[in-house]
Amino acid sequence: MKNLLFLDCTLRDGGYYNGWDFSEDLIHEYLVAMQAAGVDAVELGLRSLKNQGFQGPCAFTTDEFIRGLTIPAGLMVGVMINGSELVSNIPQVQALERLFPNSAENSPVELVRIACHVHEFAASLPAVTWLKERGYKVGFNLMQVADRTEAEVKALAREAKSYPLDALYFADSMGSMNPDQAAQIIQWMRTEWKGPMGIHTHDNLGLALSNTLRAIDEGVTWVDATVTGMGRGPGNARTEELAIELAERRDKQVSMVPLMALLRKHFKPMQEHYGWGTNPYYYLAGKYGIHPTYIQEMLSDSRYDEEDVLAVIEHLRVEGGKKFSLNTLDAARHFYHGEPKGQWSPKERFAGREVLLLGTGPGVARHRLALERYIRDHKPLVLALNTQSAIKAELIDLRVACHPVRLLADCEAHTKLPQPLITPYTMLPADVRESLANKEVLDFGLNVQADSFAFAETHCTAPTSLVVAYALAVASSGGASRVLMAGFDGFRADDPRNAEMDKVLSAYATAKQAARILAVTPTRYHLDSVSIYAL
Repeated sequence: MKNLLFLDCTLRDGGYYNGWDFSEDLIHEYLVAMQAAGVDAVELGLRSLKNQGFQGPCAFTTDEFIRGLTIPAGLMVGVMINGSELVSNIPQVQALERLFPNSAENSPVELVRIACHVHEFAASLPAVTWLKERGYKVGFNLMQVADRTEAEVKALAREAKSYPLDALYFADSMGSMNPDQAAQIIQWMRTEWKGPMGIHTHDNLGLALSNTLRAIDEGVTWVDATVTGMGRGPGNARTEELAIELAERRDKQVSMVPLMALLRKHFKPMQEHYGWGTNPYYYLAGKYGIHPTYIQEMLSDSRYDEEDVLAVIEHLRVEGGKKFSLNTLDAARHFYHGEPKGQWSPKERFAGREVLLLGTGPGVARHRLALERYIRDHKPLVLALNTQSAIKAELIDLRVACHPVRLLADCEAHTKLPQPLITPYTMLPADVRESLANKEVLDFGLNVQADSFAFAETHCTAPTSLVVAYALAVASSGGASRVLMAGFDGFRADDPRNAEMDKVLSAYATAKQAARILAVTPTRYHLDSVSIYAL
């Protein structure tokens, strides 16, 4: 335990939530709390040449910025650089000279950690020699090694021993390791690498602290954590817990009072606002080796309901999601790709008919009596989205649904509802088809293609798998005369779901064979609107 180095990297890893924009008051209170809790080193942020959009001081962590801080005695100061900046179009030495214009003796920075993916490792390693020659301590963080083979891990460790590293770290980037797997990787690395080792754990499975403590038992001497676990996705081992464990193991007196005050004053409010920390979605991501940024992006985007998040996780489990990409996320959200298949034509029910489409907004219940009078007097074809049941059951003709996870969640309700269900049945996953085995299903195919609507006899193309787009396409394929829309209230003005729905409705309105659409209850969408009471 004498050789153990306890590092806190809150201001670096936590910056992914707030753009590294921590106030100086917070930073000063943080530094005092770290020293009091027995932390040996603090990574005050990233050091980077990238300057895109506003980011706070801890995205660059310059020597000038650090000199403006009061660093408590005995607390080592570190920064991290991303390996991707050492293997970019800027020559490595030139990049390093710009990142570290001063030698260690003329800089407040003592420790530099380099974080890199396996494919950047060999090309980044020469930076170690350059930094060591200028007096810096250097740690190397290898990311995403959990799913590497024994031979690959040993080869990486063998390559590292040719360079004067102070510590070779590995990160459980996907949060998918358990303590035995962490121990296994340490043992593999130990066959080649004899110097100090470090571990950076993620808390997807709730095992970040357990994995860190097991790594110490296996001989790892550099460990890190963040306050409240603040970090990308589910976060990391929590400094406040690791500090208690290490104080006991080191038989060292520490004071947790400044750290607990820091939590109450700054970090708990931030956690409530940004929402880091593990949950069942991060747990599944860790279990299936899916990059946690997919979960973080979905949870911060109100367009993603619970069933959307679960459906995307299932898609990425099958297709692979180790590398984060916004394009992959967008594609995973829309489940119907390839040749659309269907067996039922809506013409027999829709041709020449006026359709009343019941959305899931509160407008249906609020104006129920007027809607029911209209249905009785004018006999439109009444089509309800999903399990919308604010209108009397005998007045609803058909239901429409297409979201696989939503269908699975609603299968029991659908089997009890009397109306036939329009859905892309033959294109649904087997478990969803089985759940609808006792339901009268009208099989109408769906293909998702960006920015396009097309209407065929037994299938359609829509720009999204949102059920409203599918329902409008069904109406047009069937030759409906017009569509009245009730219960499409919309969301608050700043909610991105409004813009998404407006884009879908605009694309539909300009498509060939589109029926005229009219909102008959209050809506925030850009729709032609009339009153159900006037009708």
